[in-house]
Formats: sequence, structure tokens, C-alpha cells
Amino acid sequence: MKNNNKSKRIIIITILILLAVFGGITVWGNLTIGTTRYKITLERLPVAFEGYKIAQIADLHNSEFGEDNSKTIKILKEENPDIIVITGDLVDSNHMDIDIAIKFIQQAVKISPCYYVTGNHEAWIGDIYYELEEQLLDAGVTVLRDEVITISNDKDSIQLIGLDDPDFSDQAPYLQESMLEAKLYNMNLKDGFKILLSHRPEFFGVYVKNDIDLVLSGHAHGGQFRIPFIGGVIAPNQGFFPKYDAGEYHEANTTMIVSRGIGNSIIPVRINNRPEVVIVQLYSQ
Repeated sequence: MKNNNKSKRIIIITILILLAVFGGITVWGNLTIGTTRYKITLERLPVAFEGYKIAQIADLHNSEFGEDNSKTIKILKEENPDIIVITGDLVDSNHMDIDIAIKFIQQAVKISPCYYVTGNHEAWIGDIYYELEEQLLDAGVTVLRDEVITISNDKDSIQLIGLDDPDFSDQAPYLQESMLEAKLYNMNLKDGFKILLSHRPEFFGVYVKNDIDLVLSGHAHGGQFRIPFIGGVIAPNQGFFPKYDAGEYHEANTTMIVSRGIGNSIIPVRINNRPEVVIVQLYSQ
């Protein structure tokens, strides 16, 4: 009998310790921000862009790590990227605070040129979006709304494309894929190296069809709750066990990086899914 009681106590203590450790890791994973680095080999990358470094900020959702996002800014300063790209949901429609977003942007533009595309939450805030956009432009951010620009480095250049979130046009999921495909087609993209900023990873097939070299995306929040060896549990517009939740994807000539993002929205807690700043460094074959 004594041995049975001792065994039960050991089991209970072990369970309590595991729960305490898991709880601590979960809290730490929600209150800290990390850096995820990708070294991407892309066959068509121009020689002058060898080693080109891009920092990606996705799904800030008005969150703050440190006062005025000092911890996030510190990461960007230490990385010293060639450009910073912001791939949507800079603000959150459920708890709007433009000031947090703008204070972050005002610091980021001092580090590197910043390029921004909208996410679904920008579409959901209605006319307030135009106030946000005006302040972004005043801060020196390049806002890309279904536009393509050229970035030059020495004698070489690349195309940087920005897609507006489809919720600005129509929220019907069955129409959005064809809408994005039509937008890319109408841009009359040139041959050569192309980087696409698009909030939505679920349209990877469209990006592949348009022969995009590199796509930088977000929106999925890493699947919110991540199961080891399986991946994310749920993501907007992809449902349970999303195909494109986080990380690196390849098909044909196209590589897509999906950021786990920084902030949260409807679901306020992440599990096994630390917020991240993504750093992508480009190399050619």
C-alpha cells in the first residue's frame, strides 16, 4: 500500500512539474519575440543582389514588445537589412490604435527603406484605413496597392510587387483567387526577378502561375497553436491544419516564406508559436 501511495505522489508531482514547465514556456512564448532567418537560393537573382537582406514584419496587430516596440526595433537595427517589408495587418480592427503602428513605423524607416502592403484588417477598418495610409506615406513608407516598382542595385534591378488584400474588393472567398490572378496579369510584369508582397499565403498557386520568384506572406499566424512535427492547428481562410501556416514553400520557380507574425487578433494566445521577425537573405545558384 505504501509503495502505491508513493507511486501516485510521484506521478502527481511529475504532472504538476510538466504543467508548470509547459505553462512557463507558453507565457515566455507570448511575451517575447525572436528572429527567424532564411537563406534562400534563387536561380534568377541578379548578381548585384547577392546577399541582399530583407526583414519582414507581418501581422503586428497593434502589439508591442517593449516600450514603443523597442525590442522589435532592436532586432531590426542589429540585422541592418537592405529593406524592411510589412506584409499586412499592421493594425487590428478589433482594438484599433493607429499610434502604436505609426510609432513603430517612424522608427523602422530610420533603419532601412520600408515597403508596405495591406492585410484584411486594414480592409475591415473602413475609412480609418486612409488616415493610416496618409500617416505611413508621411513617414516615408512606400505603400504598394496593386503596384509594381523597380529596385536597383548597381547595374541590376528587381521588380517588387505589392498586392492589396482582396477583402478591399470582395470578401467572397470563391472570387478572391481569380481577382488576384487578374491583378497580377494586368500589371504586365516584365521578365526577370520578381518579389511579391502579399498578405495571403493560401493563394500560392496563383503566385506560382505568375512565375514569381519570391513571395513574402503572413496572415496564418503560424496556425496559432503549433503541434510538434505536425504544424499549425488553425488559420484564417485555411481552416484546420492549414497547408501554408509558416516557413518555406517551393513549387516550380517560386519560393514562398510565410511569417508566423508578431501579434494576435481574435485568439489572444499562441502555443508553441513564438512571435517572429523574419530575415530573408538572397543568394543565386
